[in-house]
Amino acid sequence: MTIQNLLGIELPVIQAPMVGVQGHALAVAVSNAGGLGSLPCAMLSSEALRKELEALTSQTSKPYNVNFFCHTPPEPDADAERHWREALSPYFDELGIDSNNVSAQAGRAPFSSEAADVLADFKPPVVSFHFGLPAPELMARIRGWGGKILSTATTVDEALWLEAQGVDAIIAQGLEAGGHRGFFLSRDISAQVGTFALIPQMVNAVKIPVIAAGGIADSRGVQAAMALGAAGAQIGTAYLLCPEAQTKAVHRAALKSEASRVTALTNLFSGGAARGIVNRIMRELGPMSSKVPAFPLASSAIAPLRAKAEAEGSGDFSPLWAGQNVSGCKEVSAAVLTRELAGVSQ
Repeated sequence: MTIQNLLGIELPVIQAPMVGVQGHALAVAVSNAGGLGSLPCAMLSSEALRKELEALTSQTSKPYNVNFFCHTPPEPDADAERHWREALSPYFDELGIDSNNVSAQAGRAPFSSEAADVLADFKPPVVSFHFGLPAPELMARIRGWGGKILSTATTVDEALWLEAQGVDAIIAQGLEAGGHRGFFLSRDISAQVGTFALIPQMVNAVKIPVIAAGGIADSRGVQAAMALGAAGAQIGTAYLLCPEAQTKAVHRAALKSEASRVTALTNLFSGGAARGIVNRIMRELGPMSSKVPAFPLASSAIAPLRAKAEAEGSGDFSPLWAGQNVSGCKEVSAAVLTRELAGVSQ
């Protein structure tokens, strides 16, 4: 089954939900163009979620996706937080920031009954998850209004687990993908493989549609993924330069520079492994550090460094999320890009 049939869309393209660099405007543009626009909701309060959904649904009558995280919030660890702040202390001093005034806040929350209450008023046609799935009763609420459920898998084992839980389709996230790894059964990086190695293995292992994600930047990539059995493709990085995205100036500049050729998995910005363009703090501390608190607790200490540096035009402390293939990034409307990705002539 193609994702067009499953999700009621015209084109086999899903815009990846990208926390921190987009709101409803990008999702609206993609949905109206015939793809599946996605709204990232992991950092939205119930009030903000409602406002975004009101704006989204007032501007499109097409199917859309809302995306949530399903991580288990860790217990705060005072020693881990202290070690992390000590590692960052030279940067606090350099930028004139008093680390004692930095509050500890997680920033990202898992899907909850409160969020489901808001969704129930809108009945989104597609709800997707990262880091596994929520409790069965929350999934039952989504199914109750006819919503389709998608979730990310980074290994065949994760795909089989998701299929057993009754999801409607699986997003196969290859190692090339930008942003956070969606793994949940194992966080062993050595078990993570590239998209075009993962797709055929996953397609052979499960009976439900598999959606390819990671390293796909143009229509050739979409076609290649579907030739290997994928039902469609989810694409994020290519949309980062679109005017409808909220990508910050330092991030846009990095994407257009030669620096974008070098990305790495890093846990420095949130505590979870995520792929981004290598910048100063990743080079100096190493992209993966044992001093970082558990996801998502690392984000609070580094946030003031990011804010101060960005105000001065620097991305030295910013999560410059990007996949390994930025060749598809274009400063064109998301509608034009969506149709190009699907191989549809304008």
